[in-house]
Amino acid sequence: MSRYYSYSKSDAQANYSYKTFIIALLSLALFIAIASPAYAEDTISSNTVAATSNAANNETLLAQNEKSVTTSADLAISKEDAIEQFVAADFTKRQTMLNQWPGSVESLDTLVELIKNDELYQGNGGQTYLLNSEDELFTYPAKQLTTEWPSDLAQVTLTNALRSALVFGQAKVKLASNDPTQRMQAVAILADNIEQLDPALISAAATNEEDVDVKTALNTLQARIDFRDGDVAKQIAALTVLANSDSPQVLVDVKKALAADDIDPVLKSALLDAEDSIEQRITISTWIGHLFTGLSTASVLLLAALGLAITFGLLGVINMAHGELIMIGAYSTYVVQNLFQAYFPSMTGWYLVAAIPVAFLVSAIIGMVIERIVIRPLYGRELETLLATFGVSLILMQLVRMIFGAQNVEVSNVDWLSGAYQVSSSLVLPFNRIAIIGFTIIILMLLVYLLNKTRFGLFVRAVTQNRQMARAVGISSARIDMLAFGLGSGLAGLAGCALAQVGNVGPDLGQTYIIDAFLVVVVGGVGQVWGAVLASLGLGISGTVLEIGIGAVMAKIVLLVLVILFIQKRPQGLFALKGRFVD
Repeated sequence: MSRYYSYSKSDAQANYSYKTFIIALLSLALFIAIASPAYAEDTISSNTVAATSNAANNETLLAQNEKSVTTSADLAISKEDAIEQFVAADFTKRQTMLNQWPGSVESLDTLVELIKNDELYQGNGGQTYLLNSEDELFTYPAKQLTTEWPSDLAQVTLTNALRSALVFGQAKVKLASNDPTQRMQAVAILADNIEQLDPALISAAATNEEDVDVKTALNTLQARIDFRDGDVAKQIAALTVLANSDSPQVLVDVKKALAADDIDPVLKSALLDAEDSIEQRITISTWIGHLFTGLSTASVLLLAALGLAITFGLLGVINMAHGELIMIGAYSTYVVQNLFQAYFPSMTGWYLVAAIPVAFLVSAIIGMVIERIVIRPLYGRELETLLATFGVSLILMQLVRMIFGAQNVEVSNVDWLSGAYQVSSSLVLPFNRIAIIGFTIIILMLLVYLLNKTRFGLFVRAVTQNRQMARAVGISSARIDMLAFGLGSGLAGLAGCALAQVGNVGPDLGQTYIIDAFLVVVVGGVGQVWGAVLASLGLGISGTVLEIGIGAVMAKIVLLVLVILFIQKRPQGLFALKGRFVD
C-alpha cells in the first residue's frame, strides 16, 4: 500500500501536465477546423507520372548505338524543359534527342509515362499541354489548369521507329547512370525487348559493369540471347547460366524449347535440369512474396488492433466506433495533403510527415470526447456501451459523408514510398508495404516503452489490473480512463494514416478492419500488447496462405472457424490478464 501511496502524492503534480496536454490537443483541433475550407480544393499533383508503349525495329537500335554528331548548340535544350522541346521538335530532331537525351533520367521516364497514358498534347505554336483522364487541361511545364483550349490541340503520338527509339533511348540513358538501380531498370527494359537487342551492346555493358547484381542480370540477358539464337553447344552453355535464374520469362523460353520436335538428347537433358532449377527458384521467391504479403497484412491488423487492445483491456468496453476512428485518421491524412497542395506545393512530397501527428491528435481528441460524453455514463453496462458506440460509428460515418461526400477520396502516395524493391525477377517488394511494416514496429516499440517505462503507463497497468486498489492509493482512474482511451483512439488514427497509403479512403474504411481487429484482441488476450502482436502475425500470415489455396471467401470462413475453436479451448486468449480485475 505504501508503494501505491507514493504514486498518489505526486499525482497532483502531474495534473497540470495532463491539463496542458489536453489544452494543446484542443488547440490543434481548433486550428484544423479553421483550415477546413481548404479540404475540397482540387489541385493537380506535382508528381504527374506517365508512360509509353514498347515496339521497335533493328535499324533504330543500330542508330542508337552510334555516337550522335549533333552539338549541344543544335539541341539547345536544358534539363528542365526537355519534354517541352521534344514536343515542339520534328521527327528527325526527336529521334536525335532520344539517341542522346539532353534532360535528366527522371524527365525521360516522365516522357515515357506521359505518352503511354495518352496525356501529352501539343497546341498552337508547339506549346505543350497535359490532358488527364478527367478531361482537365494543364499547361506544361507550369502544370496550371487552363480553360482556354487551343483550337488545334493534338495528341503527341509516335511512329514505330520513334517508339523503338524511345524505349531503347530510355534504356541507354539508364544504362549509363551511376546508380545501380537505374542500370538494373535498364536491363529490365532491354529484357522486355529482347527480339530487337544487339548482343554487342549487352556484352559491352556486362564487361564494364562493376555492380554484382547488375552484372548477373546482364549475363543472364546475354545467355537468353545466346539460347534463342545460338547452336546446340551455345544453348547448352547458356543453360548453365539460365538455370540459376528465377525469371518467369526464362522459364517460358525453356518450356518453349522443350515443346519443339527433334531436340538433341543432350540439350533436352540440360533443358529439363534447367526447368526444374528455375521452377524451384520461382516457387521459393513466390512463397517469400506470400510471406511478405502476410507480414504486411499482419502489420495493418496490428496497427488497427493496438488501440483496441488498450481500450478493451482497460475499460472492458466493446468500442464499435473504433473502425471509424481509423477512418478519421485516414481523412486527416487527406486533409493535410490538401493543405500542403494548397499552401506548400513545393513540399507536397513531405505531407505524410505532418499527417502522422495530425492523424494521431485528431483521433485522440475525438476518442476522449466519446469517452467523456458517451462511454463514461455507461461503465459496467456492456450491452448499452456496445449499442451506444455503434450509434457513434453511424454518426461519424454520416458526418464524413456530409463533409467529404460518399465517394472515396484520393490520397496520393509520396514519391519516396512509390515504386518497389526488386529482390529478383519474380520477387518485388513495394516500398509502401515495407514502410508500413517499419512504421508498425516503431509504433509498437514506443507503445511498449510508454506502458512499461513511464508513470502514465504504470497508472494504466494499475487501473487495468485492479481498478479499486488503484483508486484507493490515489490514482485518478477517471482521468486515466480518458487519456488511455485517447491513446487507443490516437493509435487507430495512425492506422488510418498508414492505410491511406495502401488502399482506398472512404466512409466505410473502418468497417473493413473492425472485425479483424476484435479477432486479434480476443485471440491475443484482453489488454495484452504482445498477445496482439502474435495474434496479428498468426491471423495475417495464415489468412494470406489460406487465400492462395482456397480463395478469399473460404479463407475467411475457415479462419473464423479456427478462431472459434481456439477460443473454446483457451477463452482468455494467448496471454491471460494478470492480477485481480475487481470491476
